Amino acid sequence: MSTEDDRSNSEAPIGRRGFLRLGTAAAAAASMFHPVHAFALPRPGGLHRRLAFLNLHTGERLSADYWIKGHYLSDALHAVNHLFRDHRTGAVHRIDPRLLDVVYALQKRVGAHGPFHVVSGYRSPQTNNMLIETDHYGVARHSYHVKGMAVDLRLPNLGLARLHRAALSLRAGGVGYYPDSDFIHVDVGPVRSW
Repeated sequence: MSTEDDRSNSEAPIGRRGFLRLGTAAAAAASMFHPVHAFALPRPGGLHRRLAFLNLHTGERLSADYWIKGHYLSDALHAVNHLFRDHRTGAVHRIDPRLLDVVYALQKRVGAHGPFHVVSGYRSPQTNNMLIETDHYGVARHSYHVKGMAVDLRLPNLGLARLHRAALSLRAGGVGYYPDSDFIHVDVGPVRSW
């Protein structure tokens, strides 16, 4: 049996501590549905992040600071979008900057100095469907490549198994291992591996 005092306490406005607890609980619940990446980016001096790429299909190269003093650089991001384009259709799509952060963390983890070789960046829905129909590498119907959130790559002067282990250790998204085709897949989706 409840008393009037019990009812009035349960109906009282939420206090500051209750509000903070509620906010923390809501953030934790939301993270179950939208993955939060648990890796910390290394920041040498915290001033800039530089990446270098070679697109294996077009021969194009890019070396650029894409992040300086806490800000992504739009010109560098546009250049990455172009380099990561679908080489079959020429379609360009926005590449999620978090993907670059993962590649940067991977670069730091393995101590890489040369350019990453890009096997596949953005993939248009048309290309993705064509690859599914030809059963090319077990392409996913809802691939993160189509969302600009994945890249298949390798480092020519580093063993693929070592690159794969380093990517797994980041726990920053999906990691696939394709030794027969000489590349790994990284994406900024949920943490998983295959």
